[in-house]
Amino acid sequence: MGSEWREVALTDLYDISSGLSKPAKDFGSGFPFLAFKDVFYNTFVPTELSQLVQSNDKEQASCSIKRGDVFLTRTSETMNELGMSAVALKDYDKATFNGFTKRLRPNSNNNLHPEYVAYYLRSPKFRNEMLAFSTMSTRASLNNEMISRLKITIPPFEVQTSIAWILKTLDDKIELNRQINTTLEAMAQALFKSWFVDFDPVIDNALAAGNEIPAELTARAERRAQAAQSTASEQTHPLPAAICQQFPDRFVFTDTMGWVPEGWKIKEIGEVLHRLTIKKRYKKKDVAQTGKVPVFEQGANILLGYHSNTAEVAATREKPAFIFGDHTCVTKLSTEPFSISENVIALQGQGLNTFWVYSAIQGRQPFEEYRRHWMELIVKPIVATTNNLADLYAAFVVELVSKQADMSRQTSVLAQLRDTLLPKLLSGQLRIPDAQAAVDEALAAI
Repeated sequence: MGSEWREVALTDLYDISSGLSKPAKDFGSGFPFLAFKDVFYNTFVPTELSQLVQSNDKEQASCSIKRGDVFLTRTSETMNELGMSAVALKDYDKATFNGFTKRLRPNSNNNLHPEYVAYYLRSPKFRNEMLAFSTMSTRASLNNEMISRLKITIPPFEVQTSIAWILKTLDDKIELNRQINTTLEAMAQALFKSWFVDFDPVIDNALAAGNEIPAELTARAERRAQAAQSTASEQTHPLPAAICQQFPDRFVFTDTMGWVPEGWKIKEIGEVLHRLTIKKRYKKKDVAQTGKVPVFEQGANILLGYHSNTAEVAATREKPAFIFGDHTCVTKLSTEPFSISENVIALQGQGLNTFWVYSAIQGRQPFEEYRRHWMELIVKPIVATTNNLADLYAAFVVELVSKQADMSRQTSVLAQLRDTLLPKLLSGQLRIPDAQAAVDEALAAI
């Protein structure tokens, strides 16, 4: 660390304010509101705030949000979650912030780069200092006196700028990868919905054959017929003839699911799922002692987290860990080796392609409905297509899944590089040119 680096108390650089406390009836409409979770889960205040609240001019003035503001969570169930920070990178018009957070607004002595501050306050060094004097009664609590004892290490402004640029470049690429993966997932689900929920190819075939369209599907059939007649429409023939011929051209009525394509079956989800087993279950103590985790090696699999108290899929083979919240069912499609905790089930498609089964569950039966046990899920009915159509769908989406896996691998590498560089940069142990070279090399490699 150079001689120009200095350590300064946060209260010498910031003025502390408390946030807005409002009754529940005031939320849901009004003006932007920085929620507790927006601070807790984000290094930077989100561009768009997640909540609205009824607030007046006086409240908006006293609890405003401007570029450079630092927000700290002032209460938590556990000490290690206390004082989580988010830094605003812009001014938010008419916005206010949550009363369970503290706002640190830069004063006239402050010449800090906001992005640098954001990374410093999320660094292991600062987090350890926060934990060192946290107090616990029924809940962990952060007050002004505690904040007054917190310090920040300040390098010259140009060094702050370089550190912020290096770390933000990595985070921006990580966020872009996540957005790409979200888009790829949406593309796969959109195709599944068109083929196997809205039955678009079956409707098209029924219209072409002059077969009856069920009343429930008449409106959609009319829209598709109009699109087919329009020479300007890109939907004139959305699928090649060879693919269209794989779909039936009429519907049949079922007591369970109403009108479904002819030849497709109504099945319980459990009938199209096969539960994988492993001889030795994953336990943290086993990993601590041996460094080895049981791993599934076969094909595409569905990971289902259930009835969990923060159940964990262990990170192996460069795959990130997936954390499941309390009593929430969550799924993840894995095409690479993975390990599982005691609260996660590994599944494969049985009789139908695993890619199709995964989309069928996600698209028709949201897991959020089944929060207690997976047995609530597997008895739910779905419209099961034919094997060849499930395979055909999988052929379309396997490329998307492959791209998702590539994005996830990139994200894992970049996150690891960021986490390695962060403490070294913030302590002055690593020269800026060396860090920039490492980032350039990593970005070029992907």
